Amino acid sequence: MLREVISNDWFTIFLILGLAFITLCKYLFASRFKDFVTVIGNSKYLKIYARDQKFIDGFDALLFLNLIISVSIFFYVVYATLVSPSEFNLTQFFKLIFGIGVLFLIKVLLERLIGSVFEIDSLIDSYLFQKTTYKNYTGFLLLPINCLLIYTISPSEVVIYSCLGLIVLINIVGFISSFKNHQKLLLNNLFYFILYLCALEIGPYLILYKLIKDFNA
Repeated sequence: MLREVISNDWFTIFLILGLAFITLCKYLFASRFKDFVTVIGNSKYLKIYARDQKFIDGFDALLFLNLIISVSIFFYVVYATLVSPSEFNLTQFFKLIFGIGVLFLIKVLLERLIGSVFEIDSLIDSYLFQKTTYKNYTGFLLLPINCLLIYTISPSEVVIYSCLGLIVLINIVGFISSFKNHQKLLLNNLFYFILYLCALEIGPYLILYKLIKDFNA
């Protein structure tokens, strides 16, 4: 029997939708998907597919759709657990999905614009590919985590913070990997790198935090 939670039915629909995007991705890009799931601790995926990246990539697009759904569900569970339990509101949830999706897209477009302005398109493209890969991997892991939090494990502060720690760890691994690949260039432009971190890495997540904080306002 499913654990009693807020609007299991709606969560089930969105989880199935996220699973459908991942399944379609695996079906259409079987070989690439196989390499993708082992990206942690294995640089094969990054080395092979970074050369073939496109501005609009079907593989990344499908995983991105799962990412915004999975992140939205996870943040809803986090909010209900740590801030204030509330009845599920479909309109607000769609706003949350839209806000997260737009935030991620605007961030990528701004980074590409910066690359174009400073004529470092190849560097930015390589960096964005690695970062996008680890973000999509986060969404991939969040799907089963969300299932556990909704249907099996009763969310608590310890469980939530453990999940958040795992998400942060994955993205730190991705950041370190990107930094190592471009270490010399970044150290030679340390001021601009710090400025970039504040403006386009830390800033958007502060906005996202504000979005989640005001979610039920």
